[in-house]
Amino acid sequence: RSRSTFPSRFATQSAAIMQTLQQVPGATLAAANGINQKMRQTQKMMGRQTARPATQGRRSLKCRAEAKDIMLDNQARATMLKGIDKLANAVGVTIGPRGRNVVLENQFGMPQVINDGVTIARAIELEDPVENAGAQLIKEVAGKTNDSAGDGTTTASVLARELIKYGLQSVTAGRNPVLLKRGMDKTCAYLVERLAEKAQPVKGSSDIRAVASISAGNDDEIGEMIASAIEKVGPDGVLSIESSSSLETTVDVEEGLEIDRGYISPQFITNQEKSVVEMENVRVLVTDQKLQAIKDILPLLEKTTQASAPLLLIAEDVAGEALATLVVNKLRGVLNVAAIKAPGFGERRKALLQDIAIMTGAEYIATDLGLSVATADVESLGVARKVVITNNKTTIIADAGSKEDIAARVAQIKRELETTDSVYDTQKLSERIAKLSGGVAVIKVGAATETELEDRKLRIEDAKNATFAAVEEGIVPGGGATLVHLAQMVPEFAATLEEEEERLGAVILQKALVAPCRLIAHNAGMEGDVIVDKVSKAEWQMGYNAMTDTFEDLLAAGVIDPKKVTRSGLQNSVSVAGMVLTTQAIVTEIPSAPEMAGAGPGAADMNNMMTM
Repeated sequence: RSRSTFPSRFATQSAAIMQTLQQVPGATLAAANGINQKMRQTQKMMGRQTARPATQGRRSLKCRAEAKDIMLDNQARATMLKGIDKLANAVGVTIGPRGRNVVLENQFGMPQVINDGVTIARAIELEDPVENAGAQLIKEVAGKTNDSAGDGTTTASVLARELIKYGLQSVTAGRNPVLLKRGMDKTCAYLVERLAEKAQPVKGSSDIRAVASISAGNDDEIGEMIASAIEKVGPDGVLSIESSSSLETTVDVEEGLEIDRGYISPQFITNQEKSVVEMENVRVLVTDQKLQAIKDILPLLEKTTQASAPLLLIAEDVAGEALATLVVNKLRGVLNVAAIKAPGFGERRKALLQDIAIMTGAEYIATDLGLSVATADVESLGVARKVVITNNKTTIIADAGSKEDIAARVAQIKRELETTDSVYDTQKLSERIAKLSGGVAVIKVGAATETELEDRKLRIEDAKNATFAAVEEGIVPGGGATLVHLAQMVPEFAATLEEEEERLGAVILQKALVAPCRLIAHNAGMEGDVIVDKVSKAEWQMGYNAMTDTFEDLLAAGVIDPKKVTRSGLQNSVSVAGMVLTTQAIVTEIPSAPEMAGAGPGAADMNNMMTM
């Protein structure tokens, strides 16, 4: 600004300052100017600016909010229903024994040909944000059902769509959605109780075979394979699914307790041809301490040598003098010994060491308990019938553990399994239960092409989950017949509800329950409503077998579903449907217009300069 624009008081102050400076002796002013000049030179050498605005160096922060689109009332619910219909229609074509496949585009590889409902649902993303919100809710139903029961995701998706469709019709007509939801929740709880009364326990391998076959799309070969594997490892065992390098699908059962740790030193190898350590009738030391001094384990070595028994050391580490002494005496033939590091890390390591101690009947020598290897005696050692150690894993086959202790340990791990929410922890806890109680069966899946392999693995995964669900909670008639029979129980319960709109909620659930059976019949080329009418008039165990196109006793024919799968699908679909019915507004982001590729800052100006 020019000097004339300043207020008059600044001009007066400037004049006073100039008058004062004129009165200062010249020598003083010269000295002051010299000091100022040196200061400016010093600041310049240090890379500083002698004068800068007060705001220089400060970062200006700007907060910019993206614009949102708000959709209200019936328009919001109707648009959501469009997305729900699109996803449910895509998933619904796979339901039933005569259901079809769905091809999923893969951006970086071959397309997948899939018959698994939850995999199809997870792959669907719609362009319209409101429609996509509705599709995501159905995807949540399928995902939750898959997490809890492992199967029945298509049934749950179809059921949720029907509940939402009938419910929105009532809401549009002016009904109270909160009371409708309350009536649906009460009816669902009642039907779950009746379902538990009607369910039958799994009686043998024939029921397991039937459940696995139905879940795998009526593949009897997969059903036979799953039944054989569970018969070998027991109901608490683990079925692991892997890809095979051949065209055949096989089942391998791993006996004993497998640890993902190998021998510490290759000098412990007893079978040079296979490069493995093989020992029988082995004494086992289990500790979480590091073994470095030979004097700590010398008494145990002497006593096991006198008894002519091999010794396996499982410790945090074996190093230094202790390892050197063990290796030298092993090579001389004085000792028959091997050592491995303790598996796992942290708290999981302690838990695994306790499992090993219980399996072998050993005492867990833990630092936390104040125990020491130096004071341990032969009674602290466990016994293993056979031990096989490779460079990266160890298999311990033991019979010395107390069955009561093992059962108590399995029960404790099951309680931990019920409280965990982590997928990783669930997998590891299940493996520990399997290793303690039965074993691990590995199903190696083979196929001619990669596309067929992925589809086959998904079918076997569904069959495995459905089988364990059936063993856990029992079985009910399949083919959608159970839901049709449950629908016939609704009027009796609805009569006990006081609120009219709660009774309407019960009727909505009754109408929706017949949808899976109708769709199964439709996919089989039959008239769905006619099939539903016949099933509704039949006894509990009677239903429609879409594979043979007959009405028969489904339990006797092997057309059965796990009760847990039916229960989970019913509860999850009612839960999400209630949330949709009580929705009054949807807030979504406004899609931004795509920018023209390669358009720089001057592109608009160049376009304006062009003559058309």
